[in-house]
Amino acid sequence: MRLDELPPRDDFNDWYNEIVEKAGLTDKRYPIKGMNVWTPYGWKVMLSIDSLIRNEMERTGHDEVNFPTLIPESEFSKEAEHIKGFGKDVYWVTHAGENELDVRLLLRPTSETAMYPMFSLWIRSHSDLPLKIFQLVSTFRYETKQTRAFIRVREIHFFEAHTAHRDYEDAERQIKEDLEILDNLMRKLCIPYEVHKRPDWDKFAGAYYSLGIDTLMAGRILQIGSIHQYRDNFSKPYDITYEDENGEHHHVHQTTYGMSERLFGAIIGIHGDDHGLILPPELAPYQIVIVPIPKKGHQDEVYGVCNSLADELKAGGFRVHVDLRELRPGNKYYHWELRGVPVRIELGMRDMENATVMVFRRDTMDKEVVKRDELIPYIRNMLSDIERNLYERAKEKMKGHTALVENPMEIEEVPDIMKVRWCGDEECGLKIEERTDTSALGTAEHEEEAEGTCPVCGKPAKTYLYFAKTY
Repeated sequence: MRLDELPPRDDFNDWYNEIVEKAGLTDKRYPIKGMNVWTPYGWKVMLSIDSLIRNEMERTGHDEVNFPTLIPESEFSKEAEHIKGFGKDVYWVTHAGENELDVRLLLRPTSETAMYPMFSLWIRSHSDLPLKIFQLVSTFRYETKQTRAFIRVREIHFFEAHTAHRDYEDAERQIKEDLEILDNLMRKLCIPYEVHKRPDWDKFAGAYYSLGIDTLMAGRILQIGSIHQYRDNFSKPYDITYEDENGEHHHVHQTTYGMSERLFGAIIGIHGDDHGLILPPELAPYQIVIVPIPKKGHQDEVYGVCNSLADELKAGGFRVHVDLRELRPGNKYYHWELRGVPVRIELGMRDMENATVMVFRRDTMDKEVVKRDELIPYIRNMLSDIERNLYERAKEKMKGHTALVENPMEIEEVPDIMKVRWCGDEECGLKIEERTDTSALGTAEHEEEAEGTCPVCGKPAKTYLYFAKTY
């Protein structure tokens, strides 16, 4: 095996770590564990994901904001469940220079307690509602488990949308819109997913209920986002009220919607193969890379045609790079396959004579000769087909990984996603978690009625509870 080759994908942990390093996606050598440096190629991919999110937020009437990173302990402490849920995970700031602070500050683990004191100032009347804002920022959590790039880090590149509404019903309409936004995004990212209503013991701190957005990656569930219905759990401690048309005051109802750089981790783990990354066309910093095949004495001629072709493709709306490095073509092929570029064009003297190019597509590793005058519509169709193929291929992989287990207390081998009849009691759910070394994902988004009995207590089952090993 070449020194720069990847481990096989079946060796997922080593394969994943090697891709991150060799494809130049992030640098983990920063002297704080779990706070990695975004390097140029990886950051371009992340910014493309951010752009898709911004487009959806603008389409649905959300306004972008940017709140301070520091939160006073006095504001953080107002919601009891919230501080209980996050208290052990935060970074505290106790000094300014040599002076001890009167009120401790913390680096935001999420932004409810930063935003909601301002909501109480911004919202006065029913005409101020709904309030819909979002931000893309760093959040900080003291992660004690083993860190892994994009999946488990201490400084998290984070998207969060916060909304305020007149009542519970309007907040529920917002959650339906969030699920529509989610589906649009996941199709562009080519990520299949399932939505589970988290059990009460694992819902977000302070939420009335939480929806987890889950995908399957190498036999484990990766949570890539969440949606929370707060009702008035935060508006009461933060005194966020509005005056209705009759002059009466009411507490607002609130929701949040969050996703993070885990989306990037999911793209690596779901689509990658033994050759490296496979990037969906919407995300690739370069959708097309042109590799010249120079002939001795004709290098400048070949390079000139490659540059002209690149200009034509850029004018057609594609992101294009010409690789003019003094390396063998095979080394360049390996370099760009590792980085997941969707399309490679190879062009040499024979292609120039025949007015053709050789086109390689990364998802199938197929090559085809294409006429120059047909290239732009051909590439446009190919990129659409790559996006469709990646999504359908990943969706097919996720199928068939859920199995109904009659008695999880006696099972020897746990399926990737385990479906169990459940009475609804927390104690029974926790016993299954402990016995199977899994986490309860929750119930289906649209709750299913179950026939039969709970395998733990023997009482009639009310619904199905899903379990899996998680990242």
